[in-house]
Amino acid sequence: MHPLVTPGAGPIPGVPQHQPSNLFRFGEITLYSTSQLVAGAIANTNNRLFTTPLGQTGQGWAAGMTVSETNLKEGGRIPSGQAYDVFGVATQVMAMTANNGTMSLPFVQAAAAAGAVPDLQNVVNNGILVWDFTQTQVFIAPVMLAGAGGGVYGAIASTAAATPLGAMNNGNGGIWMYRKHPVALPGSSTFAVECQFGVHTAALGTAVALRVVLLGYYKSVIEIG
Repeated sequence: MHPLVTPGAGPIPGVPQHQPSNLFRFGEITLYSTSQLVAGAIANTNNRLFTTPLGQTGQGWAAGMTVSETNLKEGGRIPSGQAYDVFGVATQVMAMTANNGTMSLPFVQAAAAAGAVPDLQNVVNNGILVWDFTQTQVFIAPVMLAGAGGGVYGAIASTAAATPLGAMNNGNGGIWMYRKHPVALPGSSTFAVECQFGVHTAALGTAVALRVVLLGYYKSVIEIG
C-alpha cells in the first residue's frame, strides 16, 4: 500500500520520536506602572517607575499597589522564561483626590480646578522619560511626546448656583514609537523607567499620578511534562 501523497510533494518528513520539552507563547501586551507625585517641589527629582509589583507599597503609594496602578508581578524585573520587546511608550497624567488617594480627572471646585490644571501642565511640559538599565540610562522622550497629546484641554462651566464644574484631560495623542528597533527586555533582566524633572520645574500645588505604559511583544516558555 502506498501512502496518500500529493504528486510532486516530495518525501514524507520524519516524525520526531520524543515529546518536546517546552513550547513558546507569543502575543502583544502592555506593562504599566504608576507613580504618585506628592504636592511640593519636584525640581531635580528622578521618579522611578516599574520598581514596585502588585500588592506592595512604593512609588509614592501608602497602600499596596493594585491593578489600577500596575500589572507587574516582579518589581523592576522581567520574569525568568519570558522576553519582552517594547515598541511603544505612553503616559497618562491624572489629578489625585487628596482625601482618599484616588486618581481622577474631573474637578468640582474652583480651587481644585485652579490648582490641578497647572500641575498637570507642569508634569506634561517638564517631565522627561528615561530608561534605567542598572548602570546605563537612555533617554526616551519628553512626556509631551509620549502619549500626552497637545497638553491639558477640556472645559469648565458654572451652574446656576455658581458652582464650577468641569473636566480636564492631558490628551490622547500619538504614542512614542520605536519604528525600527524595539527595546529588548530579556528574561531575568532588570529595568526601570524614570520621570526626571529639571531645575526649572515648578513645585506641585496638588498631588499628581503619572502612569507609564510599555506596549510590546512577549514570548514566554510553556514547560511540558
